Amino acid sequence: MIMDSQKMMIALLLFLSSSVILFSQTKSKGEILMQDKMSKYGIEGYQAPELNVPLWIDGEGKEITPVKLEDYKGKFKVIYCFQAWCPGCHSRGLPALQKMVEALKDKEQVAFFAIQTVFEGKHANTLERMLEIQKEYDLSIPFGHDKVNETTRNISSTMYNYRTGGTPWFIFIDQEGGVVFNDFHLNTDKAIEYLKAIK
Repeated sequence: MIMDSQKMMIALLLFLSSSVILFSQTKSKGEILMQDKMSKYGIEGYQAPELNVPLWIDGEGKEITPVKLEDYKGKFKVIYCFQAWCPGCHSRGLPALQKMVEALKDKEQVAFFAIQTVFEGKHANTLERMLEIQKEYDLSIPFGHDKVNETTRNISSTMYNYRTGGTPWFIFIDQEGGVVFNDFHLNTDKAIEYLKAIK
């Protein structure tokens, strides 16, 4: 679900387009380029803000202390933002995350996280539903529940700090803490190829 009608139109056009994400070895380390990209979102090219998500569960659904990026220094981090009631999250985003997690399960240099970034539909995007989604997609990775926050314009802190455009959304953060990808349209196979090459 995109935050406004203009972004929804952009999302639809990108979904229908044949855009392909390319990973260029001639660019700076970790840089990810999108061909025919119509709009720039987020904070790609900047240092990643620390996560401010109060509630987390581990890969088994048990509550844990809040995840902090600083605890994963030296690792490449993939963050997937979703909402329980978002159709695109279930048709594209979560299957893409599932495929990446499975392909990279033995790659210790890459850490995966999923965050339910609530900006609407609080009644549907609950902690209980997040737990169900973790089990439904068999994702043994940490999940965070980032609900609406009055101090961040009534959207989740992750959406606010990373300037995401809605859900589904992927954020890639390199080993030095730089945001190298921040968008919703992801070529899963190219992403896996790129992540497998990380040292």
